[in-house]
Amino acid sequence: MKAEYLNPFLSGTVNVLKTMASVTPVPGKPFIKKDKLSKGDISGVIGLTGAKQGSVVVSFSAGCALRVVSAMLMEEYTELNDDVRDAVGEITNMISGDARKHLAEAGLKFEAGIPTVIAGKGHEISHTSDGPCIVIPFKCDGLEFFVEASFDS
Repeated sequence: MKAEYLNPFLSGTVNVLKTMASVTPVPGKPFIKKDKLSKGDISGVIGLTGAKQGSVVVSFSAGCALRVVSAMLMEEYTELNDDVRDAVGEITNMISGDARKHLAEAGLKFEAGIPTVIAGKGHEISHTSDGPCIVIPFKCDGLEFFVEASFDS
């Protein structure tokens, strides 16, 4: 996957979480995902169409989701309830929106679908594109989350 597709998701993730939850995620080294297993316990998934077809996933460990959503909503959450699920979907939507804005500035226009949230250890995520799935790992206050992006070749 070209950096022009990946970098907007990296910067969008940092921007959204700094702005909405006052946390500073630190990106790790991207890698290619070889299976369908989620890296986290709760994942927001959003499909993209336009310049290419693809999808984006934001997958949080339970602890990271609770930390980020608690900071974002200014209320303490201790379990992955409906409020946390809704917030993960909205975070996914905001990251996608920020990235799509930067992609559009580069001449790559995308439309996004409605985010879906999947929860549970070991859940599977199938990307609909035929291209590789690139994963950017992040740490946030020592807790992990992952952003995946996959686009047609």
